[in-house]
Parts: sequence; C-alpha cells; structure tokens
Amino acid sequence: MSATFTCSRRATFAAASLRGNDESIRKGRKMMRENHHHHHHQPNRSIKTSSSHATTVLGIRKDSKTVLIADGQVTMGSEIIKHNVIKVRKLGDGVISGFAGSTADAFTLFERLEQKIEEHPGQLTRACVELAKNWRTDKYLRRLEATMIVADKHHMFQITGNGDVLEPSNGIIGIGSGGSYALAASKALVDVEGLSAMDIAKKAMDIAANTCVYTNDKFQILTLDSDASAEEEGGEKEKKEVDDGGEKGGEGKKAA
Repeated sequence: MSATFTCSRRATFAAASLRGNDESIRKGRKMMRENHHHHHHQPNRSIKTSSSHATTVLGIRKDSKTVLIADGQVTMGSEIIKHNVIKVRKLGDGVISGFAGSTADAFTLFERLEQKIEEHPGQLTRACVELAKNWRTDKYLRRLEATMIVADKHHMFQITGNGDVLEPSNGIIGIGSGGSYALAASKALVDVEGLSAMDIAKKAMDIAANTCVYTNDKFQILTLDSDASAEEEGGEKEKKEVDDGGEKGGEGKKAA
C-alpha cells in the first residue's frame, strides 16, 4: 500500500512538473513573439549625433583683417575623390562663409543665409540667428548636416544645426576634422609679433594638413578688411600669390 502511494505521489509530481514546463515553454514562446512584433513595428527613430566632418576650415580675425581659409580635399570612406573643392564662398556684399560637411546641404544653407542677409541688410548677427532658428526647427532643414563659418567686416560666427550661433572671444574659429589642430596652432601664433592674420592662417593650415588625413594643402582663401571694402580672395594681388604657389600647394580658385 505504501509503495503504491509513493508511486502515485511521484507520478503526480512528475505530471505537475511537466505541466509547469509546458506552461513555461508557452510563456517563453509568447514573449518571443511579442518581442519580435515590437522590434519590427517600432518606428524607426534615427538619433542624430554630432560628427566631425572630413575637412578643415579656419577663420581668423586680427588687426582689422579677417581671413577665411579651407583645404580642398574630398574623401569618401578611405578614398580621396578630389583635391581642390571650393569650400569658401562670398555671400552678398561684404560677407564671406565656409563650410564643413555635406556639399549639397551646405549650399542649401548658403542659399537660406543669403535670403536672410537680403531680409536684414547690414545685420549679419540677426541673419545668422534667423538661419540657426530655422535650421533647428524646420522639418526639412534640421536634416541637413554641415557646420558654417560666416563673417563680415565686424563679426565672425560659427553656426551649427543645434541652433548655436557662436562668436569667438579671441577671433579664431576652426571647424571640421582638422579644425582643432588649426585652432590650436592659431592660438599659439596669434600673439606672435609680426605675424598677420594671413600668415597665421597659412601656417596653422599647414600644420592641420600635416596632421589630419582628411585635410590637404590645396587652400582657398577669402579675406575682408574692416578698414576698406570687402575683397574676395584678398584682392587680385593676393589671389595671384595663392595661384602662383605663394603657399604650399597653392591651387586656390575663385569661389562661386
């Protein structure tokens, strides 16, 4: 009798264990189906992160002279596509700009900035703030990936897609993958007596070109003089210096 009861209890426990295992298996399969469904039907949310664009653009203001200089290299992955792309541009009367990032995105932003400058003539600060506001809030513009340097005879700003409009206290801005190298070199040279804004810009960009693999020494230069009318490429004399090899790898071209 006792042996029969013991066997009966063991059979009952075994059956309960099997039922418990079956229940666990069913629950596990249900959770897997729910996770699979959630994964495939969850909205695609792209997280926008700040990236270091593969180029170097440097802006320097010293002794009433503003210099904007950029390299000319375009890189796709590990391949160099072009050596002399124009990354600086004259906008309107007395305004110059350079960009790091997607070329198409940058030119779209150039067009928007030109519109803002026309709406607010002589008010570069307000034009830049309005552009940054639209860039930050507009459904289309906020997808654009670029960073810009914009300058006139009195101000120089860095504009980003995060709504930032930054004016440096020391008159130096560096953007792009080699921007930090050019910025550091410029800060070291800016207090050296006898060095003009142009001298500092060229030396700092040489250092960036020799340090950053995404930066070459084919420079394009735009200048502004607060004591005179705005000049493109620093006037024909300075443009000739660039074209004739007055700087390392000088294949400067006139911005469109």
